[in-house]
Amino acid sequence: MNSLLKKTIDGTRLTPAEALDILKNAPWTEVVQAGDAMRHRINPGNKVGYTAFRIINYTNVCEITCNFCSFCRPAHSPEAYVLNLDEIRQKTIEAKARGADQIFLQGGVNQALPLSYYTDILKMLTQEMGVKVRGFSPVELVRIAVFNRISLDELLDIFKAAGLSSVPGAGAEILSDRMRQILSPKKLPAQVWCDTLAACHKKGLPGSANIVFGSVETPEEIIEHLDYVRKTQDIANGFKSFVVWTFQPQTDKFPIRHVRGDEYLKLLALSRLYLDNIPHIEVSLLGMGLSLGELGLHAG
Repeated sequence: MNSLLKKTIDGTRLTPAEALDILKNAPWTEVVQAGDAMRHRINPGNKVGYTAFRIINYTNVCEITCNFCSFCRPAHSPEAYVLNLDEIRQKTIEAKARGADQIFLQGGVNQALPLSYYTDILKMLTQEMGVKVRGFSPVELVRIAVFNRISLDELLDIFKAAGLSSVPGAGAEILSDRMRQILSPKKLPAQVWCDTLAACHKKGLPGSANIVFGSVETPEEIIEHLDYVRKTQDIANGFKSFVVWTFQPQTDKFPIRHVRGDEYLKLLALSRLYLDNIPHIEVSLLGMGLSLGELGLHAG
């Protein structure tokens, strides 16, 4: 096995340069073997977990207009919508009937929505419906705070008091400012994304992080992304898991490429090796399918 992989399994933290060398040069089968060994060191045994929740997209009105997104609509579009409390309640009833006890609440950045819209939803979901709420990407939180002329810390206190219990690491894609200019110039810069989630974690709102790859990102930018996440975890220790996703074809405004199974598993395993401070690595059944998902259980 590659000497860097052996060193990592033994508990020595990878440097960015070492991780880049592994990504570029190590055989994917060796990386996967090492990722599996690291997984068993961090989480001994053969028990794995899963999440079951309903995603409720409360509005598709968004001013961010990411190049890869087919979801957002301008406010004047006939396809634009904002869900009301009754509509969200009904979706939650359906989710509970299927065994879900958590709602993943996210939507577009919509300046027309008052702060009470969000707090009323959070109170209804947690107090009336009895579900946990994981909600709001970093860019949603930052923009909601700006729209309402309050600080991010003040907003987090308000949302937590209304029932918010965790946050997703949505909107990360690739944490490289070059790639973020290609993906969506209006999204948060990489460091601001990290700082926003660190603020959430320090407020007792843990969550997850992810990477979305399969476009024109470079190997160096993939490692830059992993390093941003690891440094943020060193500071705030709020990431419970890390998920590896691939870009899906949605628009013709953004270049994507096919990600082979071995490439996906190699990055999944490298994520396990590099992110030594995050308890769990998740494989994406939704994005990669059941067969590759099963292999992912042996890749970190």
